[in-house]
Amino acid sequence: MRILIVDDESPARERLKQQLSELGDCEVIGEAANGQQALECCQQLQPDVVLLDVRMPGLSGIEIAQHFNSLDAPPAVIFTTAYDEYAVDAFEAEAIGYLLKPVRKEKLARALRHAGRVSSTRLRQLKHPSHIEQRRAHICARLGEQLRLIPVADIHYFLADQKYITVRHKLGSDLIDESLKDLSGEFGDDFVRVHRNALVAEKAIATIERDEQGQYKIRLRDCDESLQISRRHATAVLRRLKGVNNVNDD
Repeated sequence: MRILIVDDESPARERLKQQLSELGDCEVIGEAANGQQALECCQQLQPDVVLLDVRMPGLSGIEIAQHFNSLDAPPAVIFTTAYDEYAVDAFEAEAIGYLLKPVRKEKLARALRHAGRVSSTRLRQLKHPSHIEQRRAHICARLGEQLRLIPVADIHYFLADQKYITVRHKLGSDLIDESLKDLSGEFGDDFVRVHRNALVAEKAIATIERDEQGQYKIRLRDCDESLQISRRHATAVLRRLKGVNNVNDD
């Protein structure tokens, strides 16, 4: 069993390596101290199992596990936690592998025997009772065999086109395989649904203009583009943005 250890604390990584060496039938193929390193190692090394700390600076373990699901062959995940009993119960209820720190060898062996891949739906369900930030800080896009993390703060809009979503951001555009409905539910506090196919960052909106036919369009800041507001969404969009942005009704 090929194992990747992800923890921002070096002593925790060393403890796990020592215990794994005593179990046999295990090979530690790498270790990472943060989310970006974890994704890079997972792409390059293709581990069978990742021992993943839940709470780390930057990306949480749960968000990292969500990004793992963008890979063709995501690894099985065992979370390591320093949570109280209530939060650990939440992990157990979702039938997700977890280990409470300090990790005991016999529990590590048992978790490895039962390790399984974790769906995005189960990860989202786990966030609330575990007191993890409900929304991701990054969107993960596939570039061939590579994964690119796009900060949500840099995104101008999401645009649906058949199976895929185009993410327009400060550095260009990427495709992701997610649903606009789920993105709207996750990021609706900061993004506005302007069309059944479009979700726009509120802070990216420069003006709203109406043409001679009465059709509204959004013009974006720092991006020489405009997006149409559907008649179905126009009232809600104008109500939300009136007084915040320059709305031209002429």
